Amino acid sequence: MQVVLAEPRGFCAGVERAIEIVERAIEVYGPPIYVRHEIVHNKRVVAELREKGAIFVDEVSEIPEGAVTIFSAHGVSENVEKQARERGLPVIDATCPLVAKVHVEAQRYESEGDEVILIGHEGHPEVEGTSGRLKKGPQIVATAEDVQSLIVSNPDRVAYVTQTTLSVDDTREVIEALKKRFPKISGPDVNDICYATQNRQAAVRALAENVQLILVVGARNSSNSNRLREIGEEMGVPTYLIEDARDLNHGWFEGVERVGVAAGASSPEQLVRELFAKLREFTTVELTFQNGIKERVRFKLPAELVRSGEDGRTPGRDHITAP
Repeated sequence: MQVVLAEPRGFCAGVERAIEIVERAIEVYGPPIYVRHEIVHNKRVVAELREKGAIFVDEVSEIPEGAVTIFSAHGVSENVEKQARERGLPVIDATCPLVAKVHVEAQRYESEGDEVILIGHEGHPEVEGTSGRLKKGPQIVATAEDVQSLIVSNPDRVAYVTQTTLSVDDTREVIEALKKRFPKISGPDVNDICYATQNRQAAVRALAENVQLILVVGARNSSNSNRLREIGEEMGVPTYLIEDARDLNHGWFEGVERVGVAAGASSPEQLVRELFAKLREFTTVELTFQNGIKERVRFKLPAELVRSGEDGRTPGRDHITAP
């Protein structure tokens, strides 16, 4: 079996930064370190950090007063920040800088008098965080059809922002519907959506043109991983989302000679390695590498976690590379 490895795949810069923040906080302040919600959407990552001394909670109220606290990469509302201050919690914010950019954009539009519409999935942590940054909660739309049911006070003073992990194509359709209904609407360019989301989706589209089956390594509650699976299926290729090698079904591979492997932005490379090892248990595997975008983005760590002599940027993580 020939296995084609997507490029890019796995950890994005925001996820690398968030994980590094938790690891360094444990190193600097000692365990336990409390993290509100999963730092990223991946069970393996969460389990490994838990073993090192991280305690994951659903609400700030569960954290002992004075305990070092980390907010996840998805971002939080202003109310959550207020609760942390009231409990005297020293907070380290692991919000992805690209998500923080959306927060700033949404607040700017609101301060200028626009009614904000948020393109995203209701209930997603990122959407909840962005919504909680506004004085008046935004109306949330996920599809072009949702746009038709919007009710605004002034059609000439409307703006939109987007959840970073949505599909570029789906977002474009919603934006077009918004512009058609509200010709004077303001909003960021569609290219402002997360670079990592775009790159991984492009990699799956390229895979779909050259393989008979696609495996996406990612958590079932990961928005970007689920979208990668959907893209493969939309391209007409059987595509399966697996959390790890244990999810493999031998029946998927009957008559299949070329398999593509992609990984969501919060999936560690170790899961991809374990997948290859599992495949080699029942067939000979020839590994090839997709010619894709090489990501070199690195985000800076919070100043309190930067070691002496470092530039503050997160280091790159272990990655399978072509020989």
